[in-house]
Amino acid sequence: MSDSKRIIAIFISFIIAISIVQTESIQQFVMQVKSGPVLSMAQYTDEEKRYLQKIKEDAAKHYRPPVDAKMDSVWKAIPELDGQEVDVEGSLKASMQKNSGEIVWKYKKLAPKKRLSDLGNAPIYRGNSEQKAVGLMVNVAWGTEHLKEMLSILDKEGIKATFFLDGSWLNKNQEVAKELVKKGHEIGNHGYTHPLMGQVSKERVEREITRTEDLIYQTLQIHSKWFAPPAGDFNQQVVEMVEKYKMKTVLWTCDTIDWKKSSTPEMIVSRAQKVEPGMLLLTHPTDRTVDALPAIIQEVKKKGLVLTSVGKVLSPERID
Repeated sequence: MSDSKRIIAIFISFIIAISIVQTESIQQFVMQVKSGPVLSMAQYTDEEKRYLQKIKEDAAKHYRPPVDAKMDSVWKAIPELDGQEVDVEGSLKASMQKNSGEIVWKYKKLAPKKRLSDLGNAPIYRGNSEQKAVGLMVNVAWGTEHLKEMLSILDKEGIKATFFLDGSWLNKNQEVAKELVKKGHEIGNHGYTHPLMGQVSKERVEREITRTEDLIYQTLQIHSKWFAPPAGDFNQQVVEMVEKYKMKTVLWTCDTIDWKKSSTPEMIVSRAQKVEPGMLLLTHPTDRTVDALPAIIQEVKKKGLVLTSVGKVLSPERID
């Protein structure tokens, strides 16, 4: 064999040897990773091991994939939902601290790829259909005589609603509005003089929104996140103006039509029975609504849903 061939043979042998060593190292690394959890169990007590086994057995039942926000052809902008997976160490620690024999579940959030803010300027008619809740909208543009009783029912049930305030009403009823905030309810913008927003000038649209928003801030020291156009009337100009002031245009999924005097409490409850996960339920502070409200609350509960504010229903955080 020539010297050149001998050198080439030695070189090839060297490369093969290195490859074998590297392959063995990789295999050892993989085996170490695979066996890691088993070996690490030595650091746990027998009681901790029992909790860990239960956590790992049931973890898959608690997994929820994230849901992207989407633009629907009918319901327009539908918000996202965060996913969740079990935080094994967090659940173990919480379970050991409680030490009741039951698992205290802790979770890690899983972020969706597309959020509501990625969809552009579009109205919202409903929340995500996987959100186990219904948003209670109360549009307030006249009177206060039935609000006190409505609030009493909501307080008793521990329910926080979203009250969309007409600016001219707020100007006359500032103390009542402060009571709404004090009780933990969410406040939305409903324009100032209750016009059909899709049928007035751009300047009028802006004036209606800003007059009410300025008054909400001056009176209640908060900024609205949601704008509900009176009578649900709007156009793209309205939606874009609302976005300009860092709010979202919100309509409803289910209308109780409680503003009609011909609507009886029974009729209102019947309409509310149509609610499904993620829907927004529209009401007004009328005597008929007050009479129907306890039954509406029970109907929502029967479906395994939570009656809560618009902000909660449209939030990416899941309500279980």
